[in-house]
Amino acid sequence: MRFSSPPNQQAYYEQVWQLVRQIPRGRVATYGQIALMIPPPVGVEFDSYKAFSPRWVGGAMAACPDDVPWQRVINSQGRISARPGAARQRELLEEEGVEFVKDKIDLKKYGWKGLGEEDEPKQETLF
Repeated sequence: MRFSSPPNQQAYYEQVWQLVRQIPRGRVATYGQIALMIPPPVGVEFDSYKAFSPRWVGGAMAACPDDVPWQRVINSQGRISARPGAARQRELLEEEGVEFVKDKIDLKKYGWKGLGEEDEPKQETLF
């Protein structure tokens, strides 16, 4: 079965936004990582969910409220997906201390491990 958007899209988006609000400053997560933290909606088999859910998370990010730190969600290669707003996303992440090597973020260094993560990224204190 093919799904262009999640069943009960608003409820799914709310779950995505709730997770993304928990990504600490100076950390990033991937679309697929966020998707796998949310159980598949009723009626969606896991294989279909795994295939379509990163795009659903992208849709949620495109429609997110102002209080969601959308800049902290990137693609699975550690890059910002090419689209309008990509330059602003990089700027916001750099302001948080996330470093880029050319156009890529080191997911081992800046990747969020998920709920319950204790370690904050090592950053210089500015004051």
